[in-house]
Amino acid sequence: MNEKAKMLFKNLNYTISANFLILGISVILNLVVPKFIGVKEYSFWQLYVFYSGYVGFFHLGWLEGIYLKIGGEEYENLNKKSLGTQFWYLVVLQSILAGLIIVYTNLFYKTSDREFIFIFTALNLVVSNCKFFVLYILQATNRIKEYAQVSRNDRYIYIIGIGLYIFFHGKSFLPLIAMDVISKTIILIWGLSRIKDMIFLKKIPLNQVFPEIKDNIKIGSNLMISNIVSMLILGISRLMVERQWSIETFGKLSFTLSISNMFMTFINAVGVVMFPLLRRSNKESLPLLYIKLRNVFVPITYGILIFFYPIKLILNYWLPEYSQSLFFMGILFPIVIYEGRMALLVSTYLKAIRKEKIILLSNVITLVIASLFSFVSVFIFKDIYLTIIVIVFSLAFRCMFAENLLVDVMHIKLETSVIIEIGLTVVFVLTNIFCSYLVSLYIYVICFFVYLLVSRKIIMSSLKQLMNFIKK
Repeated sequence: MNEKAKMLFKNLNYTISANFLILGISVILNLVVPKFIGVKEYSFWQLYVFYSGYVGFFHLGWLEGIYLKIGGEEYENLNKKSLGTQFWYLVVLQSILAGLIIVYTNLFYKTSDREFIFIFTALNLVVSNCKFFVLYILQATNRIKEYAQVSRNDRYIYIIGIGLYIFFHGKSFLPLIAMDVISKTIILIWGLSRIKDMIFLKKIPLNQVFPEIKDNIKIGSNLMISNIVSMLILGISRLMVERQWSIETFGKLSFTLSISNMFMTFINAVGVVMFPLLRRSNKESLPLLYIKLRNVFVPITYGILIFFYPIKLILNYWLPEYSQSLFFMGILFPIVIYEGRMALLVSTYLKAIRKEKIILLSNVITLVIASLFSFVSVFIFKDIYLTIIVIVFSLAFRCMFAENLLVDVMHIKLETSVIIEIGLTVVFVLTNIFCSYLVSLYIYVICFFVYLLVSRKIIMSSLKQLMNFIKK
């Protein structure tokens, strides 16, 4: 096995082991915390998590531009003086924007729970976007071990703080939010020490570095807008649910999404390693590699759906007050398939071949569809279950639409049947809506193994070729 292959497996080991630990922390946050703080307090906490998910919008694509421009470069070859200067101007911009949010909050949300949420979201904006700068530098230059450390270590501090808070019978969501910002700040400082030779150089005057900043924003704006639009596909439905129904209903939906996102942890871990790998790969090999990766990855995601059944059984006993969330999960869980394929394969490939506009196009079209259907289901039909079906449909549509554009660009033809894959998803959702627990389990498992039987030759052949490709 050559050095590139060894480095690939080494990086995968770093990210996957790190995400195993993150998964353990997610289990505690999503399963233990709601057991002790109550549905309403958990729901307000999830509202903060929801708002905080959009703070990446405020760097205007600046960081994505840096990431795309330096992706695959060696750290030693970077223009550190320029990048270090850009970091400090980023801090200034984020601080100004956070200040404006705090002023707005004091004017319109005084003496309410949402005031606290917005203020700490503003603080999180500064800390998170500065941390993203560090993460993008480390990931783009293939310093995956340090990337994994910076991305995960704040969660260790956070979980210790939450554990102590619950141990002393804390019931409010407010300290949970404060500890999130504090833990991220501590790790941000540590992360900056990893690139101190970049951060603490003499700064370049703004008029000299501004053209570089402008170019980075121009390059990254499509990807940044695409990322925000991607989040809004799911977020617009959640926001409408929060406006139409109680904060508790929002919390139960958020609980379901949190459980589903736990399985995305490992998929995202592999995606982190893939981008610099694809940028350094022979461009002629990318189309064939995509087919083989897809033929192996897609069956794995459909296998993940089987985990829903034991999870439902355990959670029904552990958190009986979230029984409605478990019904939601039976409909929503297939988002693991489509979000996973989008994150690991489609988006990563489109970024690697510099077709970010396709990502943006697919996200914008999907957002329009999701917004329209969600409005109808929430405000006209007032049906929470129909709203959840809209979420799954929207994410499935986005993935398949973007993938079709990608395969057209690469001039390849997929070997597997998309119709069979859609059929498996429909079987999973419908049996969980209309059938009992055991009947649903039996039907899906039988259909899944029939799918494996039909596709076994393609899967095994692709796996063998993929391993040969890595070794070479």
